[in-house]
Amino acid sequence: MSAPLKGLYGSDRSLLSPVAARLADRGLLKWVIAITAALGAILEVIDTSIVNVAMPDIQGNLGATLSEVGWISTGYACANVVMIPLTAWLSDRFGRKQYLLFSLIGFTAASVLCGLSNSLAMLIASRVLQGLCGGGLLAKAQSLLFETFPRAEQPAAQALFGIGVIAGPAFGPVLGGWLTDTLGWRWIFFINLPVGIIAVLMTMVFLPRDPEDNAPVTRVDWAGIGLLTLGLACFQTMLEEGQQDDWFSSRFIVTMAAGAVGGLGLFVWRELTVEHPAVDLRVLRNRALAAGSVYSMVLGGGLYGVMFAVPIFVQDYLHFTATQSGLLLMPGAFASAVAMIAMGKISGRFDARALIATGALVTVSTAVLLADINPDTGTQSLFFPLILRGLGSVMMFIPLSLATLGGLPKRDISAGSGFYSLMRQMGSSIGIALITTMLAHREAVHRAVLVERITAYSPETAARMQLFTGAFAQRSADPVMAKQQAFAALDAIVNGQALLLSFADVFRYVAIAFIATLPLLLLLGRGGNKEAAAAAH
Repeated sequence: MSAPLKGLYGSDRSLLSPVAARLADRGLLKWVIAITAALGAILEVIDTSIVNVAMPDIQGNLGATLSEVGWISTGYACANVVMIPLTAWLSDRFGRKQYLLFSLIGFTAASVLCGLSNSLAMLIASRVLQGLCGGGLLAKAQSLLFETFPRAEQPAAQALFGIGVIAGPAFGPVLGGWLTDTLGWRWIFFINLPVGIIAVLMTMVFLPRDPEDNAPVTRVDWAGIGLLTLGLACFQTMLEEGQQDDWFSSRFIVTMAAGAVGGLGLFVWRELTVEHPAVDLRVLRNRALAAGSVYSMVLGGGLYGVMFAVPIFVQDYLHFTATQSGLLLMPGAFASAVAMIAMGKISGRFDARALIATGALVTVSTAVLLADINPDTGTQSLFFPLILRGLGSVMMFIPLSLATLGGLPKRDISAGSGFYSLMRQMGSSIGIALITTMLAHREAVHRAVLVERITAYSPETAARMQLFTGAFAQRSADPVMAKQQAFAALDAIVNGQALLLSFADVFRYVAIAFIATLPLLLLLGRGGNKEAAAAAH
């Protein structure tokens, strides 16, 4: 049997289509499979962020309130996060290729239903279906790479995969803003159709068929699936809706918190005691997987949290449009793509822990630079920090995947990658929720401090009020109106300064989180090997 077939579900040529067999003989099939897996992952990642910029248009078109339209994102996130840990079990039960095909077809069909929705209820239901089908795409894509590529070529494969995962959230808002402004909000869903069809066709042609498995069919752990669904759905809903409902002052949020704690606690107990669990938590006995999964939460929170905070800052403070804020992130996305290629070549030569630590320190530098924002901050001031953010994320992404999953036995890769992806997704949700809460809290604190210093006895306040009143008096003959406008202008300045200071605080907290979690790297493996270094060279 030819060497290029090694690692592709064994070495059985009968599992390949004629086209795939010819590519395998040339050593190209594994790279085509990597592109196929990356397409599915890119679809899922972009759809997480692309909808946000179209929310105002959807709200106006469907006649929904802001809280109602928020469930378009909440429903997708809940369904998505529930499916990620079930990916390994579904793949084993129905076959890797069949499950990936089902997910791609379902995701594409649900995208079309979203675009055709004529009511909010239909759109939310379609988004839930989209999340259920898309939940396995990211975890399945990563496990597919580890199952397909030999260890020596893992860095390059992870680099190709990482380009979509890192750059996707940056391109999503740009693409969503442009489609919404030019063609309408429905096209942010219709755009998935051609990409989804290509991914489905490539999966059918290039992925090997699953070998026949004569192992007895085990009972379905419905109780575990139910507890997982309850716990994760309640937890995700609490994170998505907490800030809007004032967190634990809301009975609904308290109920969601209780459901999350109870559901997840019983789920862990169930999966550790049942003979055939839906999610094999026993893989966490691997120290590198456990530590790497925890650190992936920090990476997810930092990666998506900064990308969440920067667009809000430029839209709320600098008054950028959605498209302009997306374009601001694009240079960093391009830097990430270039760095991915370079990191794929060098990551096998160095200790993964050193590369992750370097990337973390680069990200800390980015956060410190962003924390130095001031009223004169503009596009040029943000350009270099966002480039650094892209580079730092890449320096952590590939080595962390290799150090966390590269040492797992092949039988545990699917379960391990599912848990690893779940933790990163949970990290992004927790990071965004924490940033949203901290922004509101710190803005209120800074406003209170600033207002204390603005009194009728302050010479600076009196001078500024006199200046504003005189300026408005030139436009209006009513002195009372001019004074009211002066007060409003002063209040706007105070609010803007409080907002600015709150963003600076958030960026400092991101830096502290990365520094505080650096000791976790000591629990990881090296992640590199001589074969990988030789292949990279």
